[in-house]
Amino acid sequence: MTLKNTEFSSIVSNIRIDRYLADIFNNFSRSHISKLILSGDIVVNGSNIKPSYILSVGDKIKFNLKPPKKISLEPENISLEIVYQDNYIAVVNKPSGMVVHPSAGHFDKTLVNALLYHLDNLSGINTELRPGIVHRLDKDTSGLMVVAKNDIAHINLSEQFKKRKVKKYYKALVHGRVYPESGRIESFIGRDPINRLKFSSNAKNGKIAVTNYKTEKSFKKFTLLDINIETGRTHQIRVHFSEKGHPLAGDTLYGGKRSKLPVMRRVFLHSYKLVFFHPENNSEMKFEIGMPVELQNILRKLHENQKN
Repeated sequence: MTLKNTEFSSIVSNIRIDRYLADIFNNFSRSHISKLILSGDIVVNGSNIKPSYILSVGDKIKFNLKPPKKISLEPENISLEIVYQDNYIAVVNKPSGMVVHPSAGHFDKTLVNALLYHLDNLSGINTELRPGIVHRLDKDTSGLMVVAKNDIAHINLSEQFKKRKVKKYYKALVHGRVYPESGRIESFIGRDPINRLKFSSNAKNGKIAVTNYKTEKSFKKFTLLDINIETGRTHQIRVHFSEKGHPLAGDTLYGGKRSKLPVMRRVFLHSYKLVFFHPENNSEMKFEIGMPVELQNILRKLHENQKN
């Protein structure tokens, strides 16, 4: 499904339309949004407007985009746990090691390839390479993700993420004993100015990132944390705890090599709980899932070592 003939009402006012749409559809740059407006592919209240148009609550925004060019993205019969689905959304349990969507070097065996095989419909709003995707998890992070099955759901969920209405909870094992045992970490995160593979709080023009945590269990050399993030910056949890001096177990990019764990071949980070509002009827949706076996085995070994 594409954005052709998709129409929705603005819920904000006193903001430029190009900025508003670029914030919602963060895979479209502001300049690309401006080109679509100038070409008449995006209209407001049935009329052509300029990128500088100031929105009012209730303005009718309509997309008349041309169908995307066909690409070689194919459905793949990859095992995928679908926790819930209806006509608007699906909630899936992404395994560790799976990339969410195709990108340079990853054009197959992604979550999108699996979704195309297992689901009949996906939203087309987020470019042809990312159908249904409204948020992401890192390749090595496992756990719950919500997927949009039509464009109306995509717009609604994107708004919820933007306005921080979606609650995201994680389990993470970090190096060392964390003090204080609970707290809040807040910084501005952007791409690291030295290592472009990493993100950092030292970056210029970083975006606000907020992480809340509490200690669930302390071990001799590790701490199991229960984490709730208010924002969703790339590598946010990994950056915050690395900079706090407690990198995640198994995270070689952010300094997790210090103490080895038995059979640790991934980052110990799992999205175990997701809370949002259904895009059709606004009812609260709560999903929770246990940790995968490989992470449970790590905790079991740490418990056994604690007794010795």
